[in-house]
Amino acid sequence: MTVILGLESSCDETAAALVTHDRRILAHKLAGQEAHHAPYGGVVPEIAARAHVEMLAPLVEATLDEAHMTLAQVDAIAATAGPGLIGGVMVGLVTGKALALASGKPLIAVNHLEGHALSPRLADPELRFPYLLLLVSGGHCQLLLVKGAGRYRRLATTIDDAAGEAFDKTAKLLDLGFPGGPAVERTAAKGDADAVPLPRPLVGSREPHFSFAGLKSAVLRARDAGKYRPEDIAASFQQAVVDCLIDRTTRALDRVDGVTALVVAGGVAANGAVRGALQQLAGAHGLPFIAPPQWLCTDNAAMIAWAGVERHAAGLTDPLDTPARARWPLDPDAERVRGAGVKA
Repeated sequence: MTVILGLESSCDETAAALVTHDRRILAHKLAGQEAHHAPYGGVVPEIAARAHVEMLAPLVEATLDEAHMTLAQVDAIAATAGPGLIGGVMVGLVTGKALALASGKPLIAVNHLEGHALSPRLADPELRFPYLLLLVSGGHCQLLLVKGAGRYRRLATTIDDAAGEAFDKTAKLLDLGFPGGPAVERTAAKGDADAVPLPRPLVGSREPHFSFAGLKSAVLRARDAGKYRPEDIAASFQQAVVDCLIDRTTRALDRVDGVTALVVAGGVAANGAVRGALQQLAGAHGLPFIAPPQWLCTDNAAMIAWAGVERHAAGLTDPLDTPARARWPLDPDAERVRGAGVKA
């Protein structure tokens, strides 16, 4: 039995998990930081890094204890090495290196995006490569052809802001609380999605990419107009995001052949409206729709451990001088797209 210890610290979740090659999660511990960041309406990188330093070692110990295992019984240490807030990434990666060095086990430096990309295979043993993935989170919005561990072809990305970032900014503009994504979804459930005229950036365009900066600006203008309820703005915003995601994913489906499924992952994949619309789209194209359980969509260590399982099986391990990275594209050969602030 192969057992991988996974560590995650790329943003504001500190987590450790033990996962086996046959998809059993032996233990998973997660410490959130919502109370630390709520007064600021968003994640403060320095505060997040300090919290990771305080939390990670006790979480690793608690994870091993829950599984009744020692570090010597683990086959490899998988730690997020980027992309993310560099302070937090460094905490997790340095911890992973120390554990690997102390135990004589291999280090697997995991791309956080690969953790999301492979997490549906942890949840669904029937999911086979290649599949079309909509990776939609706070920092990234991409369409990827997933061919295997370490093998990705990027079909589309955002030319400015990610969908999750737009959710967070909308929550802050409407004073809905933190974290923003769930707050917007709860508020939207009470509103009218047709009440506020909001744009659908790039919908209908020939290029496959995403854009959400203009939508954020439109939400600000709608709020300042003073004639719309927050519930209606939230509902209209959420529907605009769904429309953009569906239009862009439809274009990607028209460009690829032979995919086994339409898959969604990342924090925004926990949104019920997004999941429902993608399920309808998959059905219209005769494809299965695969989405991880909601807890596996947000940042967690089980997905990092599972990515470690897949990379370990492929013989992919990393040296102890592997650097932490604030940016780290899954497809380094993808053509750069127009626009500034590209989330590659």
